[in-house]
Amino acid sequence: MTELIEVGGHRLGVAANAREDRWWVAPVSVLIGLTAFVIYVTWAALQGTHYFAAPYLSPLYSPVLVTLPTAAGSAPVGHAWFGLWPSWWPSFIPPSPAILILVFPGLFRFTCYYYRKAYYRAFTWTPPACAVAGIPRKNYKGETGLLVFQNLHRYALYPAVIYIIILYYDAFYAFVRDGQFGIGVGTVVLFINATLLAGYTFGCHAFRHLVGGGTDCFSCSKARHNAWQRASRLNRNHQFWAWASLFWVAFTDFYVRMVSMGVITDFNTWGG
Repeated sequence: MTELIEVGGHRLGVAANAREDRWWVAPVSVLIGLTAFVIYVTWAALQGTHYFAAPYLSPLYSPVLVTLPTAAGSAPVGHAWFGLWPSWWPSFIPPSPAILILVFPGLFRFTCYYYRKAYYRAFTWTPPACAVAGIPRKNYKGETGLLVFQNLHRYALYPAVIYIIILYYDAFYAFVRDGQFGIGVGTVVLFINATLLAGYTFGCHAFRHLVGGGTDCFSCSKARHNAWQRASRLNRNHQFWAWASLFWVAFTDFYVRMVSMGVITDFNTWGG
């Protein structure tokens, strides 16, 4: 079989390469993982039901800005920041609290430096892996075509940090049911979710630059240096935090949903 060789010894053709390892495992895994996550979160966000099982609130619906208490498994009015669902809401848009707030964490993840590399390789094949030929494109501009939009990551960081505070509040709120202090499996699930998201958020490149970038004198500010060092430690495992938090957000919603629907029983100290 004759192989076409480029000048310089590179093979021609889509996915052409000289690698002997299973280079395709990473982009295919990302493709499957991100597709599954987007499908599930989109479906869950459009439901508008079974996102609350006292005292547990799904992170996909937190914070609840307005609520429709007649919907099964929805948050009570007292849990919503602005009370009842507005009467002027268009009938063709599902009355789901999730669609009011998911744009901010969604934007933070979509513009994340790690995810950009991951989905560029998995979905666009530009290229799919190091030393592997991608899909030929005319006038390809790479990162520069989306540069203005992707730069929103540094601004999406601020609402992301606020979300961490809110999610930890939800986790602490889950220690009390009907005025009685206790703990359940759902409490632990919510705390793990907030912690994984905190690791992802405070280890992101934007946060690391915020606390330690633009300075030539770390010795002048011990607090900034310590914050930068801690963010750098998290940043070394940014890929782990990105995937672990992504999976756990979906799992947390699934757990709360199953408890709300009565499919599974939440083991807790409240006795039921």
